[in-house]
Amino acid sequence: MSDSHRPAVLCDLDGVIWLGDDPIPGSSEAVAALRAAGHRVLFATNFSFAPVEETERKLVRHGISAVGDVVTAAQAAGHLVQPGERVLVCAGPGVVQAVEARGAEVVTRGRIDAVIVGFHRSFDFEAMARASSAVRAGARLIGTNDDATYPTPQGPIPGGGAILASVAVAAGVLPIVAGKPHQPMADLVRELVSGDLSNAVMVGDRPSTDGLFARRIGCRYAHVWSGVTAEGTEVDPAPDLVGHDLAAIARQLRDE
Repeated sequence: MSDSHRPAVLCDLDGVIWLGDDPIPGSSEAVAALRAAGHRVLFATNFSFAPVEETERKLVRHGISAVGDVVTAAQAAGHLVQPGERVLVCAGPGVVQAVEARGAEVVTRGRIDAVIVGFHRSFDFEAMARASSAVRAGARLIGTNDDATYPTPQGPIPGGGAILASVAVAAGVLPIVAGKPHQPMADLVRELVSGDLSNAVMVGDRPSTDGLFARRIGCRYAHVWSGVTAEGTEVDPAPDLVGHDLAAIARQLRDE
């Protein structure tokens, strides 16, 4: 395949590029090799806590330039509110940034049009009560993602989906979910990657999000074992490519 027709490569971050703050060996070199071969490499993450610029800086610390190449579930959630709406944020600063960029107002009391829930470590009973009360009063419940766990070097910890589930149960509603594998994230990726995505590759470690997201946008799924899925586990949806890590997937793409 000529360089001018090399497919775009969408990479998850947690479990593909790093685990927590620890780099996955060979990931930065794999990104450089893919770019040198003519692939556009983008990063699509359900991690919503950090502002986009912070995620870009973290990638730089890992040896990867990514300004303008990061799409987050916080951004996808932000696109689900309208300018002028009043939004209760039960999430991190990345969601606050996305809401304000949309022209909506972050509030803690009074009329609330939407509640956005995402991963953050300060969540407690009072936050659950405040968020669920706003939803019962008529606010829309939006989740940045519904990932039950979040990968770390010490193993999985509760993810944004676990927090979202508690608010949804307390409020008695089904949430709107923005991140992978759902449509709001797909819409953002399509804005960033023009043209046909059928030859693109989504590299991820979680089939229930990354694999299904690949199917939603109509591209190939490359599964890696460096994240939350134990090697040898049956993967559904079935991946088009499989490798131990991103470096292994990059070698396979290089040989196509």
